[in-house]
Amino acid sequence: MQRLRELLVRSSSHFEEKRAGEYDLNIHAESLGITDTGGVDGLRPVMVSLKGPGIGDEAIFMAEHADEVDQEPLIGFTPTHAVDVIAFCNRPVDHVVTALLTAAVMDVIGGVANAELHEDQVPIVAGLPGIVATMKDPWPAAYGSAEFLRAWARQPGFRLVK
Repeated sequence: MQRLRELLVRSSSHFEEKRAGEYDLNIHAESLGITDTGGVDGLRPVMVSLKGPGIGDEAIFMAEHADEVDQEPLIGFTPTHAVDVIAFCNRPVDHVVTALLTAAVMDVIGGVANAELHEDQVPIVAGLPGIVATMKDPWPAAYGSAEFLRAWARQPGFRLVK
């Protein structure tokens, strides 16, 4: 958690730790290598929240994952913790900031990203590097590495599903 905290402080103009593992930030888009901010301020409001045993919000983690498919056959393990990276704006740059910040977090703590997809995004992500698995039921989703998130964020018209 200390290395994650250091990354977030280094990438932010505003850093507030709401509780252990929950951070309110204004991320410098440039710190993630983003040069095209679409004409908006490069400081983007984001929340990063860690959930699971020993960190906090364990009950929320369990409730959020109660109805998910068994992930072990898809990604090779059953997740015990989650990291949510939540943008507070919906411009194209915010989608890229969210994906690239998630990738940077994964560089520090590891893990596999779970990205919900629109049906038309399935063929776009299928051939990207770093894909671990895809699924269509109960909704389209891709599981992948930090490399996958970075490759996907470079695709024209990139958008995350809310």
